[in-house]
Amino acid sequence: MDSTRATHDVTNQAPPLAPYDAAEDAALLEGLRREGAGWAEPDVRRLGRLAGSAEAQEWAELANRHEPELRTHDRYGHRVDEVDFHPSWHHLMRVAVAEGQAGAPWADGRPGAHVARTAGGLAWGHTDAGHGCPTSMTYAAVPALRHQPELAKLYEPLLTSREYEPGLRVPAEKRGLLAGMGMTEKQGGSDVRTNSTTATPTAEPGVYTLRGHKWFTSAPMCDVFLVLAQAPQGLSCFLVPRVLPDGTRNTFRIQRLKDKLGNRSNASSEPEFDGTVAWLVGPEGRGVKTIIEMVNCTRLDCVMMSATLMRRTLVEAGHHTRHRSAFGARLVDQPLMRNVLADLALESEAATTLTLRLAGAADRAVRGDEGEQAFRRIATAVGKYWVTKRGPAFTAEALECLGGNGYVEDSGMPRHYREAPLLSIWEGSGNVNALDVLRALVKEPGTADALFGELALAQGADARLDAAVSRLRQLLDSASETGARRLVEQMALALQASLLVRHAPPAVADAFCATRLGGDWGHSFGTLPDTADLGAILRRALPEEN
Repeated sequence: MDSTRATHDVTNQAPPLAPYDAAEDAALLEGLRREGAGWAEPDVRRLGRLAGSAEAQEWAELANRHEPELRTHDRYGHRVDEVDFHPSWHHLMRVAVAEGQAGAPWADGRPGAHVARTAGGLAWGHTDAGHGCPTSMTYAAVPALRHQPELAKLYEPLLTSREYEPGLRVPAEKRGLLAGMGMTEKQGGSDVRTNSTTATPTAEPGVYTLRGHKWFTSAPMCDVFLVLAQAPQGLSCFLVPRVLPDGTRNTFRIQRLKDKLGNRSNASSEPEFDGTVAWLVGPEGRGVKTIIEMVNCTRLDCVMMSATLMRRTLVEAGHHTRHRSAFGARLVDQPLMRNVLADLALESEAATTLTLRLAGAADRAVRGDEGEQAFRRIATAVGKYWVTKRGPAFTAEALECLGGNGYVEDSGMPRHYREAPLLSIWEGSGNVNALDVLRALVKEPGTADALFGELALAQGADARLDAAVSRLRQLLDSASETGARRLVEQMALALQASLLVRHAPPAVADAFCATRLGGDWGHSFGTLPDTADLGAILRRALPEEN
């Protein structure tokens, strides 16, 4: 042993991942082109390089370390209900809004604009998931607001702006706005029909005052909110600005910020309304119908964010195993580690490919394609259920690839791990989404036709997929609430397999069908059969670093 060696020499540790290219992902770029937004590839690639830069990665780390703080009163005792954020949060938000991650696609007439936004999110999401909440809600608010054309005329140009202008002022005097939503209450959660917040009409047509308490309203620093409340004719949707047209503060008392498991950079709150001025959006008593398009948008973003977390943690695991050696060889060259990484790569590609197919359906649906509208209706709920369910197990396995290093906050992996469960809860838990699929099948029969029409595009290409589709038809014949999760899981796996059979290299499609459909697979990641071409899968998912 060399007695002169310094005790703190660092060897056999991976160097920092940053800078790297978050958009260097074959499944992402191929899906972008396939779904009609190839024109956006230069912007997505540029955004991916920025996301993987040391600067942007530091913004993400700092925004989560220095959490938002609530100030209910100013020094003189006036109620202000402000939330203060670290400057890094504002850096992240400024880029996200400028790059079209908020409402911008609704003002972009190019086919594929919504796909481009989703692809950009798959890249930019490598930074921080928390700030994706206000951009997602702003994106989703636009179609809901269109139910009230006079309000949309005033607010839509500002919600679709690429200008980020924080701070509370009269909305019409700002260059860009952010929107939030206030749906759930403590007594009902997802069962919004039990909401007790009341809406009382005023003498001015379309204007109401609200009284009540919301349970989980994220991003309370937004400029306007879509809120559900009980009007005389039933549950209705309302627009609530934080600042009224005359410059006075609307009553929006933030009682506290939630102390959450993850998503720490983003403020989530409990606001109280007491004489709060609100404008009706859509007909009275049709609140759920008014916001349903909003839910379709935010559910897509849950799928996107889960796929992004998968890809981000896979990249981190691949980087670490390339630079770490044990038992005489690099970890990435050890057969069992290769199996784990390849299995994670399959899951990541399937999630990304499905995300972009859903984005393509959304883009074509808003342009009037009725077939895509039906497919989007059922497939988004299916994808929301399954991809977000896979996220926590995936991030846990990717974290384990780093061993003890992955369990340390410095690695960033604990932050991703804490983030993953949120996406299966936000916009409806697993049960809510599974039951929503059943509801669509019963009330909108065209959705089943759309799903099986999509699956038929891969018919005959893989016997295991054909058998899975046959089993799925049998499950549909005996569909029940008790078996809803099993049904939706099989839908998701068949849909992912059909997309990979049609669009992915044979090594990826074959391994996915053999394991997820053929049963040649264990119950944990890293149990691919000996017949799987691990090398081909890994070369596609984790190209050699520069």
